[in-house]
Amino acid sequence: MTVILPAEVLEKSSTVLEHLKAAGLMVVTAESCTGGLVAGALTAHAGSSAAVTGGLVTYSNAMKQAALDVPEHMLVRWGAVSEQVAQAMAEGALAHAPGADIAVSLTGVAGPDGGSDAKPVGLVWFGLQRTGRPAFTQKRIFPGDRTEVRAQAVLHALDLIQSAI
Repeated sequence: MTVILPAEVLEKSSTVLEHLKAAGLMVVTAESCTGGLVAGALTAHAGSSAAVTGGLVTYSNAMKQAALDVPEHMLVRWGAVSEQVAQAMAEGALAHAPGADIAVSLTGVAGPDGGSDAKPVGLVWFGLQRTGRPAFTQKRIFPGDRTEVRAQAVLHALDLIQSAI
């Protein structure tokens, strides 16, 4: 299956990329439910290497631990889709990405399966970390099917990156 990013996502990512470049900042992504779509949206544009240091797709708990140093006790106590894990993912991405100034993370339930009363389909936790600033987390519940939830999550992540510039 080919993943085609909506025009709205490509337009937003182009704007964010230009603002990052103008500010001389580099971003790294740590993605679970979006599977690299934020990094993909940013790197869809020529010249993205001037503002994107990389992206980590940490879909499994084991990858969150190995690549981002998310503590096992957080995953056990709060689960992968939680404020604590989203923050740890952003902090871990920033710590492991040479030259990165901003990290954004996403962990959620894109569906159609996997939801519960406590963590419904559409729930996404975001983490944002910029060097020298306090960490920021945010929860959103997006409507729609898997494709729509992921697209909305990508747009929101781009908005968060923009807010950190």
